[in-house]
Amino acid sequence: MKFLFATGGTAGHINPALASAQYIKEQYPESEIMFIGTADHMEARLVPAAGFDFKTIEINGFRRSLSPKAITYNIKTVFRLLKSEKASRRIIKDFAPDVVIGFGGYVSGPVLDAAVKLGVPSCIHEQNAYPGITNKQLAKKVDRVMLTVEDAKKHLEYKNEPVLTGLPVRGEILRKNREEARKELGIPDGTMLVLSFGGSLGAAPLNEAMFDIILQHSEQGNVYHIHSVGTNGKEYLAKFAEKGFEEAGENILRKGSCEVRLYIDNMDTCMAAADLVVGRAGASSLSEIEAMGKASILIPSPYVAENHQFHNAMALVNRNAARIIEEKDLSSESLKKVMDELLSDSETLFEIQKNAKDMAILDSREKIAEIIISLAK
Repeated sequence: MKFLFATGGTAGHINPALASAQYIKEQYPESEIMFIGTADHMEARLVPAAGFDFKTIEINGFRRSLSPKAITYNIKTVFRLLKSEKASRRIIKDFAPDVVIGFGGYVSGPVLDAAVKLGVPSCIHEQNAYPGITNKQLAKKVDRVMLTVEDAKKHLEYKNEPVLTGLPVRGEILRKNREEARKELGIPDGTMLVLSFGGSLGAAPLNEAMFDIILQHSEQGNVYHIHSVGTNGKEYLAKFAEKGFEEAGENILRKGSCEVRLYIDNMDTCMAAADLVVGRAGASSLSEIEAMGKASILIPSPYVAENHQFHNAMALVNRNAARIIEEKDLSSESLKKVMDELLSDSETLFEIQKNAKDMAILDSREKIAEIIISLAK
């Protein structure tokens, strides 16, 4: 069997596609798998590194502005779109896949459109609770629609009933044990551990809000806290150093029960050990929070398309599986208030953890692969 995946732009689109493709390859070693993406985004690095064939097309999104510069850009985008669909048709005809799968990003549009017109079985996977523009359009045409969050269904028009599959979670996350993780990190029994981060790059508003909170935790010593400032937040390491935090490794500072890092490279261990997680509301992070049954305070990024992180967060909040603070309401005071309420109420904390765990779909790869293979056959 031959499988053609189309995805790109962000790790949130690419990694679930790679996880699904790897699982199919494990189950069907003789299968042929190819990816289509763009040459100037991270798929050009991640896909070949994962060992899959990779073809590129030229495509980008439209700009939502009526400025002369934006209008000129959008006119060029129309021509790129036409050119990219023609290139997609050529790749599909040459590769002759049994099924074409879209995992989001602008690149999915022309590839799946071409597949539909050529009569090749097709499906898409939507990672967020509020679908992106490309998947909204494709849902009306493709044979199957797979969802991470059931809430996405109400925002779609579809040809066939969508299927809830969840989002593939990294194997190391599923294998981590809380007790072993806490021993590894040196967290004493009976103490609370807060894990906070704003993604790999970091989030300045979260770093600002966390600064005073971490200083208090480091002086009081009643709560253990691991915080990542992100690779764009190096100046915060300097600020913590000025407050008496000492070097405990490369780009790691520590004082009392608190540790501040530039980047968390053992997220599986830190997440497993944590009692409370504070961070953004990207689809992958939320799937890991659910899989590990963690209580969380979510601060959705307001800078993403369709404000989808807010909708992602609300899917948990509406099920009492998380708390939310919108960035416009974020401050040290507002964040500390919610943190203190949860850390001082073990019954509520446990209920949120249980509700998050109940939302987890741990066999997501298998569900996605089953749908893809059924179309291929």
